[in-house]
Amino acid sequence: MKNLLKYLAISGILFSCSAKEESKNQEDYGEPATTTEVTSTAVDNVSIGEALVNKSDCTICHHKTNRIMGPSHTEVAEKYEFNETNVKMIAGKIINGGSGVWGDILMTPHADISQQDAENMARYVLSLDGEKEH
Repeated sequence: MKNLLKYLAISGILFSCSAKEESKNQEDYGEPATTTEVTSTAVDNVSIGEALVNKSDCTICHHKTNRIMGPSHTEVAEKYEFNETNVKMIAGKIINGGSGVWGDILMTPHADISQQDAENMARYVLSLDGEKEH
């Protein structure tokens, strides 16, 4: 019983200290400045695409710079111009799968990926050779 009371007392002290510390660390920075707004969503779409690729199963067959089972993402970027037509075409390959362009190995379909996500993933891949979307 004595140990239980010690434990409860220590827990209470720690909890109250952490609550005070939390409120002490909060600072008011005011309203964000409007002059630093991002005007282009292209960079955002590429970043979103990179995150989607990194959390998907793409990296099982594709590497950023090295050929694994399929071409490296950089090889794809070097082969195709970074434009809306190729973004849609590669997004279609991501969703529906494909074969024949890079050899006989089949690219598996990813029907659970939305068109928008697939297009952002394609934008990321096509950006890897340094080209900007046009």
